[in-house]
Amino acid sequence: MEPERARELLGRERSRLERTLGLHRGDGPLESSQNREPGDLDSEDLYQDEMDEGRIEELREQLAALERAEARLAAGTYGFSVLSGEAIPDGRLEARPTAELTVEEQQLRERS
Repeated sequence: MEPERARELLGRERSRLERTLGLHRGDGPLESSQNREPGDLDSEDLYQDEMDEGRIEELREQLAALERAEARLAAGTYGFSVLSGEAIPDGRLEARPTAELTVEEQQLRERS
């Protein structure tokens, strides 16, 4: 993949992640900080807060993967598996710009 195209894809992904992360961060204090217990009136807010915290953690992990991809791009190793060094097809990188493994390697890792 051409470096300019990779920069474009990674830039879009960064914008998406930061925008989504900002939406989840801007909700104010968590209900749990008010010591609500499950079963209390409006306790569904507590459940939603826990879901949001899980989503924020997921987004942070995706942002870390993006930063690793940007570092690989700067080092000239973007588009190659971090495991085997095998080229990752452009189609996979178009679909998932932060891909670190080939599809086959990813499938093997998920089975383990």
